Amino acid sequence: MKFYNVESGEFDIESFRYASRLWTIVLELSVLMAQFPSKRIAELSYKFRTLGLGYANIGSMLMVHGLPYNSKEATNYAAAITAIMHMTSYATSAEIAGELEPFPGYDRNKDHMLRVIRNHRRAAWNAKDEEYEGLTITPEGIDPEYCPEELVNAARQDADRALELGEKHGYRNAQVTVIAPTGTIGLVMDCDTTGIEPDFALVKFKKLAGGGYFKIINQSVPAALRRLGYTEQQINEIVNYAKGYGTLKGSPTITHEHLRDKGFGEEQIDAVEKALPSAFDIKFAFNQWTLGEQFCKETLGISDQQLADPTFDLLEHIGFTTGEIEAANDHVCGTMTVEGAPHLKEEHLPVFDCANKCGRKGTRFIASDGHINMMAAAQPFISGAISKTINLPSEATVEDIKEAYVYSWKKMLKANALYRDGSKLSQPLNTTSGVAKVVNEEEAEEAETSPEETVAQDRVVETAERIIHKYVAERKRLPNRRGGYTQKSKIGGQSVYLRTGEYENGQIGEIFIDMHREGAAFRSLLNCFAISISLGLQHGVPLEEFVDAFVFTKFEPSGQVHGNPQIKMSTSVIDYIFRELAVTYLGREDLAHVGPEETLQRTLRPVDEPDPNDQQQLPAPKSTSEPAAAPVSGGSKETGGSAQYQRAKKMGFTGDVCGDCGSMTMVRNGTCLKCTTCGSTSGCS
Repeated sequence: MKFYNVESGEFDIESFRYASRLWTIVLELSVLMAQFPSKRIAELSYKFRTLGLGYANIGSMLMVHGLPYNSKEATNYAAAITAIMHMTSYATSAEIAGELEPFPGYDRNKDHMLRVIRNHRRAAWNAKDEEYEGLTITPEGIDPEYCPEELVNAARQDADRALELGEKHGYRNAQVTVIAPTGTIGLVMDCDTTGIEPDFALVKFKKLAGGGYFKIINQSVPAALRRLGYTEQQINEIVNYAKGYGTLKGSPTITHEHLRDKGFGEEQIDAVEKALPSAFDIKFAFNQWTLGEQFCKETLGISDQQLADPTFDLLEHIGFTTGEIEAANDHVCGTMTVEGAPHLKEEHLPVFDCANKCGRKGTRFIASDGHINMMAAAQPFISGAISKTINLPSEATVEDIKEAYVYSWKKMLKANALYRDGSKLSQPLNTTSGVAKVVNEEEAEEAETSPEETVAQDRVVETAERIIHKYVAERKRLPNRRGGYTQKSKIGGQSVYLRTGEYENGQIGEIFIDMHREGAAFRSLLNCFAISISLGLQHGVPLEEFVDAFVFTKFEPSGQVHGNPQIKMSTSVIDYIFRELAVTYLGREDLAHVGPEETLQRTLRPVDEPDPNDQQQLPAPKSTSEPAAAPVSGGSKETGGSAQYQRAKKMGFTGDVCGDCGSMTMVRNGTCLKCTTCGSTSGCS
């Protein structure tokens, strides 16, 4: 939307090119500034220097331009914009490669990468299927019949330039673009839509910092209506039809006069009017907290039992019918949809289609093919994949899901995420507020189930419960004499002892945790926690489940870890324990800070060097004809690990871990330590 002129309906191609070029340079500079979760990822990031340039809010822009999301005009419009961003980024990458050099892995991938760029260029020129190189399924090209001429020409110019510069200089980056969900950053940027998604609903509720909500229409709707030729008065009526007027004034059924006839005073009417603008439903404004408990009991004759009942409907109690309440609710809170709105033409309805049905009265939504077509239009001009949810209605079948996956494969998509509405136990977004009504209807349907069906369902449930109980209740006990290991470490100055018990096959079956300096209550909690984990392991709970649940938990003591060869930082004792178990029993090197190959190289002192703190010295060995071993610092030939140790020692590294960035590049800085990687200190400035 930042590059779209709402007044003229034109897209600012030059500014978009400049932004794509600028952000490619910024992302290239920041490739190695990040902290990577594993050595392998860091190595690949260095070799291929992949970027992640993308966009958001394109669904909103298409709506403002008056294009239905599920139309050839919209998909080709989006494809051209994506191609401009993608090809400009690759052209910039080639320019950087001309000044510096291509990414380290370019030479051995040169032929394949240039073939990919040539195929991307063919998609911009809408080439025939037989012209593509090495593809059995061909991508969707930009069709000039359905796309503005200036966008098509710009995309083709950028594609030609990206290939020309790449053949001359190579590319600095293996990948440059990806379409991310932008769910969080989209809120910060005040986007109506995220990534390449359409809008979820036309009417939204925004939470206020001081409490409460206010209702807004999608800010693209008024602009789209102006683009389609509606007057300001018509736009206001359509918008108010969707989001409501927020007042009983003008209501066709429940009015101020009707309320006065029911015993309402001006004080109560004013209280209701203040509550209506932030109400999800008109019923939420008519309650004892708005009207006052005394008024409800004495004037309206409501009992304490009725006030305490969450399903009690005050409006029905004072004599309004369901139809009257719904009509007033549509006037006050809106229908949440533009379907049936005054003045809106039938042919313009597809422009305002959303991912799901809008409101209680909405029937229209974007079919799964519409989502896939939009992704297929952008995918030929994206290096990576597209993170996008393909929404399916709650009545979607297994066959519908199968067809969506097959269609995605035919359209050459790299990724596909399907979501069936209502399939999650806790769905964050809903398109209607009638949840209680739906629940009541489901309970009524269950009550209508025949006794035979009920008995059959109960038998199935009982059988499933017995199978699950038998599986979970079967405990595999450890042998009386078992192996394992003990690991002593210090976390933030606190000593932690971890002891494991194993089955004959080496599988972990129990853990013991001891922190001798902690209080009795804390030690008791740790013991109970260890017992519960041990019982879970013996009942068949995978160690992976515990690791995923407890890694990254944060509480004191935390910080640097001493005594463990692979784990150097932890956010808590529990985090450390499950990192250690994951590294030892699951091979999860991604949770370690030092890889096993580095651990083997670190011989910090000779194995037979006596510990000066050990009071019980062993007798000296008998003299032999062989000369005594020279100290490490002497002139003898050093091992690779010892040589690295000596070099690090000469550079001043102490071996401590930085508390901010996690690097082991701490050097002395007066009486404290300073990190040469990030610049932070352990206490001194």
